[in-house]
Amino acid sequence: MGQRDDRLHVQLGVGDDAVEVRVTGEIDLASVGELRAALWAAPARPVLRVDLSGVRLLSAAGVRALLAARLRVRARGGELVLADPDPVVSRVLRVTGVHRVIPVVTTTPAGPCRRSELAACA
Repeated sequence: MGQRDDRLHVQLGVGDDAVEVRVTGEIDLASVGELRAALWAAPARPVLRVDLSGVRLLSAAGVRALLAARLRVRARGGELVLADPDPVVSRVLRVTGVHRVIPVVTTTPAGPCRRSELAACA
C-alpha cells in the first residue's frame, strides 16, 4: 500500500484579471508558511482565487493565513475568493465564519457560481 503525500504543494497561475493559487495537501502549522509566502508573492490583480479542491486539512493557522491574505488583497483593491473546498475544509470555513468574510464558490460543469448563488451552490 502506498503512502499518502501530505506535503503542501502550491501552484500559481497569473492572468490579466485574476491570479489563481492552486493548493494541494494539508495546511497546518508546519506548512502554512509556504501558503503565506505564495499568497504574498501573488501579483496584484482584481481577483486572487485560491483553489482549495486538493486541500484535505485546514488548521487554525491556515484560517489565519487566509484572513490575513484577504486584508492584504483588499488593501491593494482586490478580492480574495476561495474555490471548490473539500467537504471537510468547507466545514472548517463555515464553523469559523470565514465563509461570511471571504466568498466561497464552487464550480460546476456549467461554470462558476456567482456570489449571489453561493447558498444554492453549497
